[in-house]
Amino acid sequence: MDQNVRIMIADDHPLVRGALRQAVTGAVSAADIVECADLDSVSKSLGENDEVDLVLLDLAMPGVRGFSGLLYLRAQYPGVPVVVVSANEDRGVMRRCIDFGASGFIPKTTDIDTMRGAIRNVLDGKTWTPPDLDLSTPADKDTADTVRRLASLTPQQVRVLMMLSEGLLNKQIAYELSVSEATVKAHVSAILQKLGVESRTQAVIAASKIEAGQWQGDGATN
Repeated sequence: MDQNVRIMIADDHPLVRGALRQAVTGAVSAADIVECADLDSVSKSLGENDEVDLVLLDLAMPGVRGFSGLLYLRAQYPGVPVVVVSANEDRGVMRRCIDFGASGFIPKTTDIDTMRGAIRNVLDGKTWTPPDLDLSTPADKDTADTVRRLASLTPQQVRVLMMLSEGLLNKQIAYELSVSEATVKAHVSAILQKLGVESRTQAVIAASKIEAGQWQGDGATN
């Protein structure tokens, strides 16, 4: 398994990337490791070569708002497993990451031997979360519905929704994405329909739930 395994480490802190590199090389000795410090470089790297066996993704780095980075990667590159590696240890956040398609959640406080075992597990096609995380209890109906709706957005719709939440106008979003205003309007209409809301404001409220990294009752923020 060690041959030709490519793993991407996506975190904006060099010290954290160094620690994760140490964990990866201990788990897969001959791994080809790619390091990225923001979502744009992750997307660019995957766009150039999506033959990546695993992405280790931080929830809080430039270009990422709450679950948006995970949502974007799962929509754009559904065949690439993503494990969230985060300082956030809120159980609700961990649960949402798995709901959104993450193959695992590794708290940054996890000891290096456990991290190595987690990485090997995911490369073997399994899911890894802290042993005390209960995934057996189904989410409440409203949360499950929100997760399902947000997970249905296309990669470009995720980006538009995040820009709406930053207060950007259609013409500003069009400039950022190098598309026409008409294309942005079409994306906004599709977002409203998929989220089951009637206005940009309501869509932004949904986006703020992503940015906060929580739903009602989930506790800590990102």
